[in-house]
Amino acid sequence: MGKTRSAGARGKAPGAPAGVRGCRARPSANPFEVKVNRQKFQVLGRKTRHDVGLPGVSRARALQKRTQTLLKEYKERDKSNIFRDKRFGEYNSNISPEEKMMKRFALEQQRQHEKKSIYNLNEDEELTHYGQSLADIEKHNDIVDSDSDAEDRGVLSAELTAAHFGGGGGPLHKKTSQQHGEEGQQPKSRKELIEELIAKSRQEKRERQAQREDALELTEKLDQDWKEIQTILARKTPKSESRGGKEKPKPDAYDMMVRELGFEMKAPPSNRMKTEEELAQEERERLKCLEAERLRRMLGKEEGEHIKRPKHMSADDLSDGFVLDKDDRRLLSYKDGKMNVEEEPSGEASSSESEGEEGKGSSEGDPEESDGPDGPSGLESDVQSKDGSERTQEEQRPNPGERSIADDREAARAELPYMFAAPESYEELKSLLSGRSMEEQLLVVERIQKCNHPSLAVGNKAKLEKLFGFLLEYVGDLATSDPPDLGGINKLVVQLYNLCQMFPEAASSAVKFVLRDAMHDMEGMVETTGRAAFPGLDVLVYLKIAGMLFPTSDFRHPVVTPALLCLSQLLTKCPIQSLQDVVKGLFVCCLFLDYVSLSQRFIPELVNFLVGILYIAAPNKQSQGYTLVHPFRALGKNSELLLVSDKEATTTWHRRSLPLQWAGRLKAQTETEANHTRLSCLAVCLALVQRCVTVYGALPSFHDIVQPLRALLMEHLAARSCPPELQELSRSILTEMEKQPKHYRPLVCEKSKPVPLKLFTPRLVKVLEFGKKQGCTKEEQERKRLIHKHKREFKGAVREIRKDNQFLARMQLSEIMERDAERKRKVKQLFNSLATQEGEWKALKRKKFKK
Repeated sequence: MGKTRSAGARGKAPGAPAGVRGCRARPSANPFEVKVNRQKFQVLGRKTRHDVGLPGVSRARALQKRTQTLLKEYKERDKSNIFRDKRFGEYNSNISPEEKMMKRFALEQQRQHEKKSIYNLNEDEELTHYGQSLADIEKHNDIVDSDSDAEDRGVLSAELTAAHFGGGGGPLHKKTSQQHGEEGQQPKSRKELIEELIAKSRQEKRERQAQREDALELTEKLDQDWKEIQTILARKTPKSESRGGKEKPKPDAYDMMVRELGFEMKAPPSNRMKTEEELAQEERERLKCLEAERLRRMLGKEEGEHIKRPKHMSADDLSDGFVLDKDDRRLLSYKDGKMNVEEEPSGEASSSESEGEEGKGSSEGDPEESDGPDGPSGLESDVQSKDGSERTQEEQRPNPGERSIADDREAARAELPYMFAAPESYEELKSLLSGRSMEEQLLVVERIQKCNHPSLAVGNKAKLEKLFGFLLEYVGDLATSDPPDLGGINKLVVQLYNLCQMFPEAASSAVKFVLRDAMHDMEGMVETTGRAAFPGLDVLVYLKIAGMLFPTSDFRHPVVTPALLCLSQLLTKCPIQSLQDVVKGLFVCCLFLDYVSLSQRFIPELVNFLVGILYIAAPNKQSQGYTLVHPFRALGKNSELLLVSDKEATTTWHRRSLPLQWAGRLKAQTETEANHTRLSCLAVCLALVQRCVTVYGALPSFHDIVQPLRALLMEHLAARSCPPELQELSRSILTEMEKQPKHYRPLVCEKSKPVPLKLFTPRLVKVLEFGKKQGCTKEEQERKRLIHKHKREFKGAVREIRKDNQFLARMQLSEIMERDAERKRKVKQLFNSLATQEGEWKALKRKKFKK
């Protein structure tokens, strides 16, 4: 133990546990083990780290640091060595020691009292029951009501008990000896003592009886007194006095209503609401039953064929297997105190039907029964022999049953089917809807949706998504037909809306595809001819439907936003060349106002188009206060398209709405009818201007927006060539414009950059850096430096955590190995002791055997 180790030997570090190996400080370093970090280039200002270092020094330091910190925390992880003195006032220097002791004693007494008396009642108050203390009741000193001696068991005195069961040597002799010593008389005999005890017990019994009678009398008296004062305590008058007093007040309306509501019958519990899947399944089953009924009538099958018909009964049939085929019970009811019994609705009809059923049942009987003498064949022969002439007359008459069956077949064939399969193409849908009225078409579409609900089968969702696109294409065909069926389109929009609510993504895709196709056609026309024409009525209907199916007040919408762009393109790229174009343009303006009615979004294309319509209808074009933009021109062929110079047409014109059919195709008109159409277009334009004033009245720049419209309206009023109704409408619009509040903008200074003074300062030019940092700004360089530093620190933290985990794993492994070695040592010791005992036992056994 006194020998020292060499410098190169390794051993355990001082203070380190078993299994932890450390390094001792070396007196001299081996030159071959010294690590030297050489630099290839000398860089000015760069700090070098660890130029020369010894191997294992940093590792030993890190191990020592972990041993002092991490290992200490690991060993003390489940220990709590903190002692806190929780006595009262221990850390309060303002309280004297005497006060501390007094307070601690008081708290201890209070704590003990709380533990003992936590379930005890208050001892200061005496609880009573019917005037008797509960403490006395618990003693069970009840008064015996019976006079018999049998009930006095357990009430014997101590003297009597000693006399009878004491054996003569107990307290009885002691007492007699004491009496003899006191009185100086002779002791009493056993018989005298027993008689004396019996007399004393009887006297005590009489006293108890007297006490019981006195207690009963006092109780009765107390009850009478209590009854007299009870009425006074409750403040109630006796019944005799209350009868002679005033009558009870009648209940008011509120009290009567409360009582009625109390006796009112409660509402019975209703059935739960069915889910959408259950409703769809029930509707499909209903349509399936109706379709089966229609097919049965179309094929001529009778309604009662599936019912079991009665067979022929012979004369000797005892009716053993009689079963009620029909419920002939009648409903019993009472009306005005008299009994009502429902009668059969049509006696003759029922009798004729029963006869017909019997005839059919006899004809459908078994062949074996028909051969017998009692069979129906014999009866029919008798009937034929008797009434042959009558049968020939009936055969000549037409059978009303056959005629009704034929009529039912025709009606069933003409009836609309109840079950429809979802169409796979547009041609299939068109074949289903063609040749039918609009009500039947709507019914077909509705039944297709009900029969192919998404909850009924897996592929129904894709089928109904296709149905939306087919219906949209069918609406376009209705709009392009001659004449366009606008009423049918209006009714089909409901079905489109229902499908859009079920499948919004598929509906938006279909509408976007239609609008994209229309815009592509318009752009192709602009590229080829240089100008575009207003699209057909189908595209306008699609734009109207898009505004009805999707929300138009959103800031950005996947369907409405492209629709707004399409409308603006129509108003800016399509020139006005005819009255039909004017009607289409005004319809687009109406759509624009419908789209922005909630969001109040300003549309400059709308205002410019209305200004152009008013310009081509103005007689005196002064062009003051407004400017025309494309597609309108100040001079040209169509610059006076809506100008009306005929006074007779002005006087005979009556205001009416423009039919949308004119947007599809405008019929040939006379000059007067054309002037009437121009005035109607002008009236619609003025109505749109009035709506613009209502929608954009709250905008701060409202007066700047409507300045061109105000100038053109003034020109129309100055010319006085319009009908009085239009002039009055123009005046009301101008008045409404003036009533709108003016929003003034606050004065602000002009935002201009100050001119700097010329200074003779050197111009600094940044030197370009080569490598990864080339072309980076100062902020970018700082950002990259911080990123690099964060990355380096993160790697170092991960490395240290990994080393800590490895250190803890080594400590745990060393502990496990120590425990295993200790366990093996103890097991080995036990085995050795057992082997020693076994050897001793065998030796002892051999000795016994030898003996």
